[in-house]
Amino acid sequence: MTHPLSIGPHAVTPPVVLAPMAGITNAPFRTLCREFSGGKGLFVSEMITTRALVERNEKTMQLIHFDATEKPRSIQLYGVDPATVGKAVRMIAEEDLADHIDLNFGCPVPKVTRKGGGSALPYKRNLLRAILREAVSGAGDLPVTMKMRKGIDDDHITYLDAGRIAVEEGVTAIALHGRTAAQHYGGTADWDAIARLKEHVPEIPVLGNGDIWSAEDALRMVRETGCDGVVVGRGCLGRPWLFADLVAAFEGRTQARAGGTDGHSARPTLREVADIMVRHATLLGEWIGDESRGVIDFRKHVAWYLKGFAVGSEMRKRLAITSSLEELRAGLDELDLDQSWPLGADGPRGRTSGNNRVVLPDGWLKDPYDCAGVGEDAELDTSGG
Repeated sequence: MTHPLSIGPHAVTPPVVLAPMAGITNAPFRTLCREFSGGKGLFVSEMITTRALVERNEKTMQLIHFDATEKPRSIQLYGVDPATVGKAVRMIAEEDLADHIDLNFGCPVPKVTRKGGGSALPYKRNLLRAILREAVSGAGDLPVTMKMRKGIDDDHITYLDAGRIAVEEGVTAIALHGRTAAQHYGGTADWDAIARLKEHVPEIPVLGNGDIWSAEDALRMVRETGCDGVVVGRGCLGRPWLFADLVAAFEGRTQARAGGTDGHSARPTLREVADIMVRHATLLGEWIGDESRGVIDFRKHVAWYLKGFAVGSEMRKRLAITSSLEELRAGLDELDLDQSWPLGADGPRGRTSGNNRVVLPDGWLKDPYDCAGVGEDAELDTSGG
């Protein structure tokens, strides 16, 4: 029912993209989501800082490791200095580290925006143009895309100007999260803004992001905005099988799993969810090279997986402090694993905070074009969460 999404030479069918999420979309989580999608869609790495990549930071070099089955390999870069971004992109192209580069202009967290990065950066139009120019020229044949928000706040909206600059500088596609930086993840995403961006930059694909909690939401976003694809973030936290739903919905099929058939939605039992939890933790341990550290890293996912199920608070706490696969499996086996998928568990998940003051460099809003004072020293030196 939709056309394939073209990201340079890569046809993404169906047009579904896993949003980069710091500390979440590492190789193990991408593997899980990709398995459920049958290998269809595009799965982007968590945020990689350009300075850390250029300096070959050990943690960063692990974060850019892709499974042999990941095609295309997709890296998201964050940077504020055009020269450093250019070096990082050339390194990726010359060393064949990825097949697609996405640039982060959407992150609203203070440690990023206080340096002028993420969702703060598009306000400085000339700086945005310089970064995009360096990235596209350094990438060679690799497609460069960007992800952004509407603007800093309702008084400083930037997405239409940023979209036009992106087209002029040769960006392949744009993803828009229909919120400002000040909104963080609160309120309701403005899907009308996605429609306006699509009208404003008809030359390239526009992807919509924000408040996609189900496959039906994804279809509705495409229908209502005319966007060329969807980017799914918080909706898949603790629900990697959402990608099976999305593929089925875009292919016009009904998705069926244990628990019966209900539109396009998977309805796993708690037993199935428990098995996926153990697999997720196992993959993390294998990736890190230490079972205990893998289970500890998995702890953040426990509440998302168990959302809506009848699991007592003490057991939830216990499962969230496990440090071995045996301990995790034993705790899960004490639950009533025959529970069916709970009503209301398909809704919003993850962070929902909003209306935050955006932390910006001094004087950032005085001039939307001048970018003096932004340079190499504004680059973060670590990647991920």
